[in-house]
Amino acid sequence: MPKPPDTSPPPVSPLSAAGDRHFDGLAEKFAASLYGGPRGELRLALLDRLLPELLALHGQPVLDVGGGLGQLAGWFAARGHAVTLVEPSGEMLARARESLSGRPVTFVQAPLQSLPEVAPGPWPLIACHAVLEWLADPRAALATLADRLAPGGQLSLMVFNRDALRFSNVVKGNLEKALADRLAGKGLRRRLTPISPLTHAQIIAWSAELGLEVRAVAGVRVFHDYLRRPPTSDADREALLALEWRYCRVEPHWRLGRYLLYTLVRPDTPHPPAEEPGS
Repeated sequence: MPKPPDTSPPPVSPLSAAGDRHFDGLAEKFAASLYGGPRGELRLALLDRLLPELLALHGQPVLDVGGGLGQLAGWFAARGHAVTLVEPSGEMLARARESLSGRPVTFVQAPLQSLPEVAPGPWPLIACHAVLEWLADPRAALATLADRLAPGGQLSLMVFNRDALRFSNVVKGNLEKALADRLAGKGLRRRLTPISPLTHAQIIAWSAELGLEVRAVAGVRVFHDYLRRPPTSDADREALLALEWRYCRVEPHWRLGRYLLYTLVRPDTPHPPAEEPGS
């Protein structure tokens, strides 16, 4: 007997009209998967150490783009910065507003592409962490961020590393997938593989095209994501953090960080670019 046609409505796509991945309906999974375990704790612990070293911080206003659940905005606010958090997902923004109640944070619901209207700047400091990899056109997004920077302004940019994703797939035995370079996610259902993982070479090339200087780069989680067994004891977790911290800016280890963290600067006067770590 033939199967009756499926008349149920198709699932709602989590992609925006621009093809970007937003997280309405996925905030709980996002929080649990990316921040609710050791890897999220390790990421935040490394940022806590790296940001004061990679950025010149003096209480200046901060634009936090794609600020999600508000962890980064809270970090800056606790250190005396007035933060404007821009996030397209109403669900994520509501959680950030709740967790940051009483902090000097302004909340704006808008996608990155709306920054010229909602937060034109110029800004002395912009943070955009783990956002570009969820966008259909990350190069255009970086151009939008660059245009918001004041002369001498800093952009703290963190992106999901395509080369690390390839290495991780090989470690897991997904050899054909790695050979075919089928690494990007499709943005469907509840999966959290980024749709536009990026390479260090792309960031370097785009920064040069946009007149941004690369002042610093580090790898975030250069060892953790390749472990056969995650650390279970406090002593092992402390040892792993020590290893991550020791090698996060050392060649060649930083290049396989799950995330790559950059300080990009719009120069107010000509300035020679900094050498890459370990060079």
